[in-house]
Amino acid sequence: MQKKGNKYGIHRVIEPKGVLPQPANKIDNNMDEIYDNEILIDVKTLNIDSASFTDIEARANGDHEKIKEIMFDIVAKQGKHRNPWTGSGGMLLGVVEKIGDALKGKIDLKEGDKIATLVSLSLTPLRIDKIKEIRSDVDQVDIEGKAILFESGIYAKIPTDMPEKLALSALDVAGAPAQTAKLVKPGDTVLIIGAGGKSGMLCCYEAKKRAGVTGKVIGLCHSQKSTDRLKKLNFCDYVFAADATQPVPIIEEIEKLTNGEMVDVTINNVNIPDTEMTSVLVTKDTGVVYFFSMATSFTKAALGAEGVGSDVTMIVGNGYTKGHAEITLQELRECSELRKIFEELYA
Repeated sequence: MQKKGNKYGIHRVIEPKGVLPQPANKIDNNMDEIYDNEILIDVKTLNIDSASFTDIEARANGDHEKIKEIMFDIVAKQGKHRNPWTGSGGMLLGVVEKIGDALKGKIDLKEGDKIATLVSLSLTPLRIDKIKEIRSDVDQVDIEGKAILFESGIYAKIPTDMPEKLALSALDVAGAPAQTAKLVKPGDTVLIIGAGGKSGMLCCYEAKKRAGVTGKVIGLCHSQKSTDRLKKLNFCDYVFAADATQPVPIIEEIEKLTNGEMVDVTINNVNIPDTEMTSVLVTKDTGVVYFFSMATSFTKAALGAEGVGSDVTMIVGNGYTKGHAEITLQELRECSELRKIFEELYA
């Protein structure tokens, strides 16, 4: 008889007791027995979130063996893959191996289904037996291992009309384009910071769709390569490259493009710190800044906005919003140019 588990996975917390799995320092990653409300997953690929992978790769000086050591060490100490320096995780692709007795018949999953978990690795019990391949260009790591999805955990079945790795790369950032769809209204002027990256391109497409012909979408990229790529997609009315940690030249550019009015909505997708004030200063007092980046400092954003007398509404990038998986996969189905780039870069 399987032991009864807590909906949120508190039964897996080792220390400190009484907290949820995400903030816990250590959780139980023993996979020999599962609780009655858990799903055991045979893990194939970890999609490490961009801020976390960038940080780990920098600490390892790009050395793949060192990256493996760091990842093994994180999981050995915590029972999960929560980057101790960024606090962030990622998500995974795997096959359902076992479903707890209390969940059988209550969920639309069966053993053998391929799924992507849509909850963070920073709260997911994980065991890594072997790291097979590291794909630094797409932040993906192929492994042999097991993971647990709690009863409250969300997931998406891997669609049959696209490659697994393509679906995984899009689902990893599904919260950003779906939140963009909720925030952008017809006629809005929108700035996407980090517009040439994975989440950025999806957000640009969604922003253009929602802002319509009376709106304007501005894409801010970091490199010339991503700038050229985004220009070819024609999702943005204007695309330029700049360092998002340096506000002054970006403010001047946005003032020119908006006749001094600034933007209604800013979506920040970058994977580095110190871009908070750029996001705040380019946005109207009545506007919204959505920080999707896990590198964002709440303290810098809040105190910085206060310091310059800005009344912008700031939203923390919750990676979940209703229908986010469906919205994001639909973008790849609707737009052949976007799908082609994602297949080239991530699949």
